[in-house]
Amino acid sequence: MKKVLVVIDMQNDFINGAIGSPAAQAIIPNVAQKIDEYKKSGNDIIFTRDTHERNYLETQEGKNLPVVHCLEGTPGWQIASGLNVEGCKIIDKPSFGSIELAEYLKNTDYDEIELVGLVSSICVISNALIIKAYLPEIKITVDASCTAGVTDEDYKASLVVMKMCHINVLDQRN
Repeated sequence: MKKVLVVIDMQNDFINGAIGSPAAQAIIPNVAQKIDEYKKSGNDIIFTRDTHERNYLETQEGKNLPVVHCLEGTPGWQIASGLNVEGCKIIDKPSFGSIELAEYLKNTDYDEIELVGLVSSICVISNALIIKAYLPEIKITVDASCTAGVTDEDYKASLVVMKMCHINVLDQRN
């Protein structure tokens, strides 16, 4: 079985920067362990990076979430240093979900796609649903122990929605 791990937006600004949180910081060891497991198994890993320009506050996202974050090339835009990106594909995405990621996955022969990362209720769910739309017959899994929301309430709600859309959710926290 050919699997791929998609690590969504594990960037400094989401962890301990402009919109970081203790919940995001808490999942770093789980995500690092998951990456190591995939590398040891010889499976592929793709990272996404939320990528904004200096005009962020003028965009639709910036008007609705007026916190400047993940500006391309800044320290906050970088993937957290504790995560091993060596040999991994990185896709920069200008919005919550990535059509580029879904199209890339559609042109591969993966049997299973697993997603981890931040933020469960925004970018993780957006990418999971886009991938599901592009690849309705591929098993898609989200490891709940490797994702976090803005609040506990939105974290739980995002997992419920993904389950309803036939995305396998593992290790749901209480």
